[in-house]
Amino acid sequence: MVFRKPEPNKGKKLDLSKSAETAKVDYNREKPTFCLRYVDPAYCITSCDKDDKASFAERIRQLSTMTWNDIINADRHGFGLETIARDALPKAPANVSEDVRFIALRFSGKKPMVGYRTADMFHVIWFDRDFNLYDHG
Repeated sequence: MVFRKPEPNKGKKLDLSKSAETAKVDYNREKPTFCLRYVDPAYCITSCDKDDKASFAERIRQLSTMTWNDIINADRHGFGLETIARDALPKAPANVSEDVRFIALRFSGKKPMVGYRTADMFHVIWFDRDFNLYDHG
C-alpha cells in the first residue's frame, strides 16, 4: 500500500496558500478601537468634569458602531474627523514618529480629542476640554 503525502498548505478544511502577509485589510471598513495609553497628563480625561467624562464614554460607544469610512465622511464637528497640523500642537510623546498625521474627533459637544490613527486604532493624546490645545480659529 502506498500513501500519498498531503500537500503542506492544503487540507479538506484548511487552506493556508493565502498567507496573512499577502492578505490586505482595508481598515477604513473596520470599526475603530481606542487607546488611551499615551495621553498627555496636562490634557488628560481625568481633568475633565463629570459631564465631559460621561460624554466621552457615550461618544466612543457611538463611534465604535461606525466604520472609519463612516467617520471620514461625517461632519467634522459631529461624528467626523479633521486633520490638525503637527506644528499647531504641543510636543508629541516620544513614541510618536514624525510622519504621524494628527486628527481630532469630538468627545463632548465640539470639544476635540486629538491623536493619531494606526490601522483601526485611534490613539488619543490630548483632550482639548478648554479649546486651548491649538488655534481653533
